[in-house]
Amino acid sequence: MSRFGLVHELGGVGVGDRALVGGKGASLGELGQAGFPVPAGYVVTVRAFELALRALDPDGTIRGEIGRLPVDDPGAIASATERIRARIAEAPLPDDVRDQITARYRSLATAENGDVAVAVRSSATGEDGAETSFAGLQDSYLWVRGERDLLARVRDCWASLYNAEAVGYRLRMKIAEQGLAMAVVVQRMVNPRCAGVMFTCSPTTGDRSLIAVEGCWGLGSALVSGDVTPDCFVVSKVTGEIVRRAVGVKLRLHRAGPGGTGVTADDVPGPLQEAACLNDAEVAALAQLGRRVEDHYGAPQDIEWAITEGASPGESVVLLQSRPETVWARRRAEPVAAPKARAVDHVFEQLGRVNRVNRVSNRINPAAPGTADASGTAATSGTADASGTAATPARPTTGPEC
Repeated sequence: MSRFGLVHELGGVGVGDRALVGGKGASLGELGQAGFPVPAGYVVTVRAFELALRALDPDGTIRGEIGRLPVDDPGAIASATERIRARIAEAPLPDDVRDQITARYRSLATAENGDVAVAVRSSATGEDGAETSFAGLQDSYLWVRGERDLLARVRDCWASLYNAEAVGYRLRMKIAEQGLAMAVVVQRMVNPRCAGVMFTCSPTTGDRSLIAVEGCWGLGSALVSGDVTPDCFVVSKVTGEIVRRAVGVKLRLHRAGPGGTGVTADDVPGPLQEAACLNDAEVAALAQLGRRVEDHYGAPQDIEWAITEGASPGESVVLLQSRPETVWARRRAEPVAAPKARAVDHVFEQLGRVNRVNRVSNRINPAAPGTADASGTAATSGTADASGTAATPARPTTGPEC
């Protein structure tokens, strides 16, 4: 662990480094080290977070105040967390933290003029744990440009560790604040023609012989925020065939805002609204990539992907995240779940997991109940949560899946 400083190259971390780079950082680094296509970037490590927090709060009053909040008083939690987030977001960074973040940012630039666009993504140390998970309760930002905005978004990601929902969940689960921290992933922004999610087992039945792929035009934030009904493809792992498909009527897309900064929502051009965003060869390539990721981890995966605009053939697909599929894995496990203080805590534990699976299941099986995700963020303002979802109406289907 001593090899890590305040920032670290994304390609130099792996799943064993979660305590210093968080869940998302560890996953992306592991994928890169295994040879999978991942956008270049670096991680602002937990050590930078701790250094900045000590400079702001040398006596540890923030964590102490959080630990003393009444678990049954949402008003007190909301008031305290709002004040704490404002303190973190407005505080100047220690010089060495600022300098190392911006130096690595400049290293991402190539021959392009001006500031390179990046995604700034929260990566909490508690994401995707076996018994607790706050994935989906923190913030991430797309199409961030310039050192000033980058530093502001890093502070915003840190501050989102103290979102009211996340703090309330931790209090009910009796998770100690000491040792809980936030890393931040900074990656070169890709300009996708289309993007989406992929499950390497059926999200409806858990069938491990199937892969489910969903996609939409533009940024994947349109899909995960529920702004669009995506295309759906089901691929057999046995034959490689697309066994079911449904092309959604995709009315909205998310893309870079004016000047290549932030995210804006637009109407999909008429001819593309009912056109598949993926051709059969691209679906097959994604499914093959999904199988390789599953083989690497030894378990079904929940994967985020994008196909970049203008890339050379065979180099267009990038992976943006991979996490274990947990819904069907948990159903096969005993016990099903550890006891919780309140029933709602089982819901919070699944944020970023169950909601996205249910959204996919609703579209490939219209009988499935809808689920709304309280963690969805406003993609049109430049904020996008890679794991948050929102329920969308199930589209007509021609079979039990798709």
